[in-house]
Order: sequence, then structure tokens, then C-alpha cells
Amino acid sequence: MKPEYWDEACKHLAKKDRVMKRLIPQFGEACLESRGDAFVTLARSIVGQQISVKAAQTVWDRFHLLPKKMTPGHVLKLKVDDMRAAGLSARKVEYLVDLAIHFDSAKVHVKDWAAMDDEAIIAELIAIRGIGRWTAEMFLIFYLMRPNVLPLDDVGLINGISKGYFSGEVVSRSDAREVAAAWAPYCSVATWYIWRSLDPVPVAY
Repeated sequence: MKPEYWDEACKHLAKKDRVMKRLIPQFGEACLESRGDAFVTLARSIVGQQISVKAAQTVWDRFHLLPKKMTPGHVLKLKVDDMRAAGLSARKVEYLVDLAIHFDSAKVHVKDWAAMDDEAIIAELIAIRGIGRWTAEMFLIFYLMRPNVLPLDDVGLINGISKGYFSGEVVSRSDAREVAAAWAPYCSVATWYIWRSLDPVPVAY
């Protein structure tokens, strides 16, 4: 399902930004898509930290077979040895258990997120071990489909801005912020197109 703001965002970006005006038509009807549920989205992001996309998928496929259902309660019943045997590091096991505890004990306010602003949700998520600001921002973009997230810690975004706007020169966070000033209030959409300019296959978390 296309986010309700997508078409309006594309018009806005094409009007305000020369690079976006060139990029957007190249990808036709493709758009940001949400996948899974909140717990699964965050669990996948933890499993995928610091390993390749292919390796992350292999580990996830093994881990996914362990619980009867991928829910916080079922993950909390798993044995550490079984989780390690699926290819998870000791630290990632700890992170997944902490994530499951936060969801199972309602320390995160999933039902309230729709009404909460981005920074309040980020603050709640980074209190979970293994989730930093970048992971929280990916969650805002890919699960909550928030329209105006600018993930300045994302290497792909910085590389894409470097190639698209600065002829490949090194780009600072303040350079990226200046470019993105024209994107507001649709930074998530512009970021998605910057990612596409580097890799035409859309990512989903």
C-alpha cells in the first residue's frame, strides 16, 4: 500500500529540488512499503546489525524457525543455546531478549505510537539494548511510515547526497542538512529516492 502522502510528496520534491526532479520519474510506481509487525521489524534489524544482507537473511531464516510464532512471549521461552546455534552472537541474543521483555511487559507503548511524535518514539526505542538512533529512524520510516525522517547516520544517504549533489566529494552532516532543507516535510521520501539512486531494488525492514 502506497503511503497516503506519497504523490503529494513527489510533486513537492520535484518542484523544490533539481536532483529529485530527475530521480523520481526513473522509478515509476515503486514506493516505500511497510512489512511485518513492530516486534518482528525491530528483531530483524537487530539480527542484521553489522553483517551483510545475505548473512542476515540466513540467520533470520534459522532463528525464525525456533519459536512456534515470532512473538515476544515465544522468544522469551527459547533456550540461549538454540539461539546461538541459529547463528546469533551472545550479544544479539541479549538484545533480542531485552526487546522481547520490553514488548512483553508493555514498556513500549505500541498502541500510542500513532499519536506520538518522532523524537518521543525514538527515545522509547533507544532505551532497548541494541537499538540506536539509526535503527529507530529506520523503524519510523519503514514501519510507521513517518514522512519527515532524515537519518543522518545512514551511510547510504550520505553517499547518495555526495554523488547526487556534490560530484562525489566528501559530505558533512551539515552539508546533508542543507540539501535536505528543501525536502521538508518529506525527508523520508527523498531519502528513499536517494537510496534508490544507489540501489534500484527497494529495501524493506
